[in-house]
Amino acid sequence: MTPSTARSVVKHLLLFVTLGLSAISLPSLAQMSIEITGVGQSLYPVAVMRFKDENKLPISVTDIVRQDLARSGYFKNTENGNASESDEGTPNFKSWATRGADALVVGSVVQTGTTQFEIRYKLFDVRKSLSLGGLDLNSSADNLRAVGHKIADDIIFKLLGERGIFSTRLSYVIKEGKRYRLVISDADGQNIRNAMTSGEPIISPSWSPDGKKVAYVSFEDRKPVIYVHELATGRRIPLSNQKGNNSAPAWSPDGKKLAISLSKDGNTQVYSINADGSGLQRLTTGRTIDTEPQYSADGRYIYFTSDRGGNPQIYRMSAQGEQAEGAKRVTYKQGFVTSPRISPDGKYLAYIANIGGAFRLYILNLATGDSQALTESSTDESPSFAANGRYVLYSTKVGGKRVLAAVSVDGNSKQVLTIPGSDVRQPSWGPFMD
Repeated sequence: MTPSTARSVVKHLLLFVTLGLSAISLPSLAQMSIEITGVGQSLYPVAVMRFKDENKLPISVTDIVRQDLARSGYFKNTENGNASESDEGTPNFKSWATRGADALVVGSVVQTGTTQFEIRYKLFDVRKSLSLGGLDLNSSADNLRAVGHKIADDIIFKLLGERGIFSTRLSYVIKEGKRYRLVISDADGQNIRNAMTSGEPIISPSWSPDGKKVAYVSFEDRKPVIYVHELATGRRIPLSNQKGNNSAPAWSPDGKKLAISLSKDGNTQVYSINADGSGLQRLTTGRTIDTEPQYSADGRYIYFTSDRGGNPQIYRMSAQGEQAEGAKRVTYKQGFVTSPRISPDGKYLAYIANIGGAFRLYILNLATGDSQALTESSTDESPSFAANGRYVLYSTKVGGKRVLAAVSVDGNSKQVLTIPGSDVRQPSWGPFMD
């Protein structure tokens, strides 16, 4: 491929990536179904017993906990029926060990008001015959899914020593007819609700570090404009409405700035801007296309996509701009690379590589320089790390339709999240909610 041909291709590709307008549809009441297509290491057998008096609840907290643990790729449910176990006293550890459980979860429900409940849960280490504590949670009827996710997160932390991600949220963009929706859901794809609806495309959602805001690009003014949307109030501000394209917003780790891509001076370049829309500063100085900025985990650097070498590759520069520290190329092993995303711990770079027309999700160990394909598909796009850095969420095609998928960073555990009859894309995985 000649440099001129490559530049033409990358201009088309980067326009698609940063201004992607592919139509997607979603039945308004549909929820996601999840198919686990692989597992990680040996699964940890855990018995999650039906919470006592759970029939008082409009939904099953037990089922939410079981489903979360199964999706984690770490656990195997050894009890899937309706039998309950008392959450008072000490369980018969020897009996549970004989039944193949390494851990036991028990719980109960007490109704404290017309729509108010107290949900108690306890966790036991069967092998060590120890109580690991539990939680006592008060909840309204419409917040029970959050309770189930919180219990699953607590189990993950107590048994594995790491934070669970079930209480985090997803965002993505859907289209129904001629209407576009910015959608927020639980991490399991359930509990879908709208953040914004528009008659023009909405693209590139990006979570603020505190999980309270989402930046995105809207075409409601018949041109791409970047907005910051407060999820709790619905209030939003136009962050950047410069001449030309305003695209690809990405938050700094402290939430004070965003890196964005603008074409106001001709070719698309990377800029930084304060979260209130002030302090616009140009960061790249090239004559080619520089786009898709992403801050490093410590906020010192910005990774971005550029075709300055002929084909698109990932580069890194100082967060203060290319003039403060020249851009350095990061990716070398594939000839056509876009969509950089940095893991929350700063160890990995996820990206999309185009190999012979196949767009595939890769991960790069930034310390060693080793990279590997995480999928075997050819239509991957829009990677996004989970808050614990263990999984990458992305969009791909299954059966000719766009779906959301998640894969562990070792490539072993895979999940596909689908909505019957719908295409879904441009996902973004939200942060821990502290």
